[in-house]
Amino acid sequence: MKDTQISAQISEATRDLMERHVRRAGVKKGHLIEQALLHHLQALEELPAEYIVHPRIVVSRKTGAELLREQPPSPSAALRDLMRDGD
Repeated sequence: MKDTQISAQISEATRDLMERHVRRAGVKKGHLIEQALLHHLQALEELPAEYIVHPRIVVSRKTGAELLREQPPSPSAALRDLMRDGD
């Protein structure tokens, strides 16, 4: 099998995560990238599109402002009981 080299720009945060993983797992960066890309592409082919959750969602400035103005609902009594640490 012939290999092809690719080049991509990634954020510093992604690079830091990758560096930590390759050090911890003892794998080469190229292997990690190829496995991650294969895993992602296979998921895109096999799973219905509505079940794919993208790591970043882009919204308009107006929508972002509206989201920031919204107040989350108060937690229910059941949720508060669930989150209580046994006190």
